[in-house]
Amino acid sequence: MSIRNLEYLFQPRSVALVGASERPHSVGATVLANLLQGGFAGAIMPVNPKYRTLGGRPVAPSVRELPQVPDLAVICTPPATVPGLVAELGELGCRAVVVITAGLDAALKQAMLAAARRHMVRILGPNCVGLLVPGIGLNASFAHLPALPGKLAFVSQSGAMVTGVLDWARSRGIGFSRFISMGDSSDVDFGDVLDYLADDGATQAVLLYVEDVRAARKFMSAARAAARSKPVLVVKSGRFAEGARAAASHTGALAGSDAVYDAAFRRAGMLRVLTTEELFAAVETLAGGKPLAGERMAILTNGGGPGVLATDALVGAGGTLATLAPHTMRRLEEVLPATWSRGNPVDIIGDAPGTRYSQALQALLQDEGVDAVLVLHAPTAIVPPLEAAQAVADTARGAARNVLACWLGGEGMVPARSVLGTAGIANYATPEEAVAGFMQMVNYRRAQQALMEVPAASSGEWRRDRERARAIIGAALQRGGGLLGEAEAKEVLACYGVPVVETAIADRVEAAVLLAERIGFPVALKILSPDINHKSDVGGVVLDLESAPAVRTAALAMRERLHALLPQAHLRGFTVQAMARRPGAHELIVGASSDPVFGPVILFGQGGVAVETVADRALALPPLNMALARDLIGRTRVARLLAGYRGRPAADVAAVAQVLLRISTLLADLPEVQELDINPLLADAQGVLALDARMSVAPAASAGAARFAIRPYPEELEESAAWDGGSVLLRPIRPEDAPQHAAFFAALTPEDVRFRLFEHMPTLPPAQLARWTQIDYEREMAFIATRSGPNGPETLGVARAVADPDNVGAEFAIIVRSDLKGRGLGALLLEKLLRYCRARGLQEVLGEALPENSRMLQLAHQLGFEVGQSAQQGSMRLRLHLAPAAR
Repeated sequence: MSIRNLEYLFQPRSVALVGASERPHSVGATVLANLLQGGFAGAIMPVNPKYRTLGGRPVAPSVRELPQVPDLAVICTPPATVPGLVAELGELGCRAVVVITAGLDAALKQAMLAAARRHMVRILGPNCVGLLVPGIGLNASFAHLPALPGKLAFVSQSGAMVTGVLDWARSRGIGFSRFISMGDSSDVDFGDVLDYLADDGATQAVLLYVEDVRAARKFMSAARAAARSKPVLVVKSGRFAEGARAAASHTGALAGSDAVYDAAFRRAGMLRVLTTEELFAAVETLAGGKPLAGERMAILTNGGGPGVLATDALVGAGGTLATLAPHTMRRLEEVLPATWSRGNPVDIIGDAPGTRYSQALQALLQDEGVDAVLVLHAPTAIVPPLEAAQAVADTARGAARNVLACWLGGEGMVPARSVLGTAGIANYATPEEAVAGFMQMVNYRRAQQALMEVPAASSGEWRRDRERARAIIGAALQRGGGLLGEAEAKEVLACYGVPVVETAIADRVEAAVLLAERIGFPVALKILSPDINHKSDVGGVVLDLESAPAVRTAALAMRERLHALLPQAHLRGFTVQAMARRPGAHELIVGASSDPVFGPVILFGQGGVAVETVADRALALPPLNMALARDLIGRTRVARLLAGYRGRPAADVAAVAQVLLRISTLLADLPEVQELDINPLLADAQGVLALDARMSVAPAASAGAARFAIRPYPEELEESAAWDGGSVLLRPIRPEDAPQHAAFFAALTPEDVRFRLFEHMPTLPPAQLARWTQIDYEREMAFIATRSGPNGPETLGVARAVADPDNVGAEFAIIVRSDLKGRGLGALLLEKLLRYCRARGLQEVLGEALPENSRMLQLAHQLGFEVGQSAQQGSMRLRLHLAPAAR
């Protein structure tokens, strides 16, 4: 991640155009015309040895003869010239380059990047349309139209999308803060741009057009950070180009699919839409709307038909129709005609004047059970549409809830829609579009909730036998890897606390009979062959065998079937397992595979032999916590069955979630696991039980955690330290620490809160609690000191460092529980944090402290910090230069 020198790219004070031309329709001529016509106030310096002047500007014959060092250079010269030009520009002191040139092969790209890195030059492109910053009049592109100024940043991998969206947006009066064509993203990529835009005050929302993601962890870190500060919306192309691949597991077939991108966008807190039009419609709705308190919509209409259409669209999209409170119904009875609908949708009849709209809308906006109101107006000859629109606009002004509108009709509705738009009311052409707009608000709310949701405290520690699991996998790799036997796969799962049915392996028919007698009847018999993906396809599963002769007969028949159907398949024997008597249990599937972009991905859904046909499944990126695991379960249809129905008790969903958490841990520990299916996983009120499992392994290319698109909990950073006559555990904070972190905050004195936050904060808002406990270990760290207390684990202190995207410096902060100050705990925590920062390669740590925070200033002096006056009035600046960690 790096935003270094991106200010020269996105906010330059001077621009050089290398390859400027006057040849009609050439890129050099088009870019020059755009630069000159955009209104850019800084210097514009064309470069080309063939000309003395262009567009009334003097032309430099070469980069070295430019009259001044440009902040930004734009290159549109032949591919072979690009690396040398980047080197020359870097030597001059230019720090940002847009390479519009296409056709650079791999060797030229590498030479270009090598030249750029020597001088810390940032490169946008190559093979891009260019860059537009309308707020400063910069149009460094060959786009056919300029962009209007606005608050949206549009970032696209597709050049065609850049020009198409510019045309589309301009015709609708939509403006931009930044309009960025990424091209090949050889240097500046989505992660860099998202990091920059997250803190860009000129940008209210970020819109992405994505074709593929390359640096998954960088992308996810930047996207999660940006989505916490402003809406990030994404259109991803290629939704139906996946083509399920052949795989050893059901989950493996989804690797590389669009469903994985969906899971990644969801985990990052981004809102995915399907079309460009939806993208801008969603922005319009979100930009003008207020945060939703809930998802319940009331519909106010002057015609029954539009109200029914809106209701159908709402229910079909998974929305919620509000139930009106009794006092709202009484109020509506007082102001509406006797023929009104007496329910939601609220039909106020076709002759409704503006006052009736106003009175009904006011009643709905005062109902605590209503989170948004959609007002529909069908044209009539009785009431002018402008009158109704003005009444709605006046009533909605200052309301705490969102009001959306749909004035049906054509040109005659334009003045009414203008009144609504001026009042900040998002309005749409049809009821279905209005409901879609509302659902975008709902989906954005859900995305933000998922990003900020605080998981419950851990329900207790569980032990894993990592070494035994590694030994099983190691033995399999010595055989050549591939598919583990069912018993081996189940043993690995058992090492991670997943309940499995007892399973034994027999290499011959008679051995299977003996094992069945030992286990006890009835038993299940299954074929064991590395060449069979789905045993039931070859009659390789027989259940409820009640006797030794029945086992013998089934095994012999199974062997004959295999030889007849697949004579080339290798028969390793049979597995024998006790029959699991769980009448009424749900059959689920839990799976994992490795996606080529995002690494490990976890699947959950309805299982059984018809798993592909039912296709009830959801995907998530690990690592998971309890909140994320429950969210994954809740995104499937089978979740409603697990909740219980018609006297059937609810299944133990917490036990299902625990299986997902343990698979997440297994994937971090065991990078050799490539694919995994537990199918079926039985789930009922008594818990869960894995009946069948398959697992494929291969030599690992990297450590388990390194494969994850989101860095998992760094367990290796835990350490015990002697303190106060006993010991404390110093470890990274986890999302599950939220309850004890809230208790820790509550134990701080107001003065200590002010010392830490520079302001009074009597209570800790849930969003802030989530922000402090759900950290991205890739770019920040918070170490807590914890020990067991009378009511469970307790947090005693925390030291936190947030690194800049360039990994040069980090801002730090530290606080100890008020009743434990002055006993050396702060020094323990800060020294731990500094060791981590050195190991990470940071060059310095910085902090702020109030002058009266004498303990903090004393600790800083003790640890070698420079202490001086801060630029922030009334505080002291703490700075420590870090020596590299010893190797």
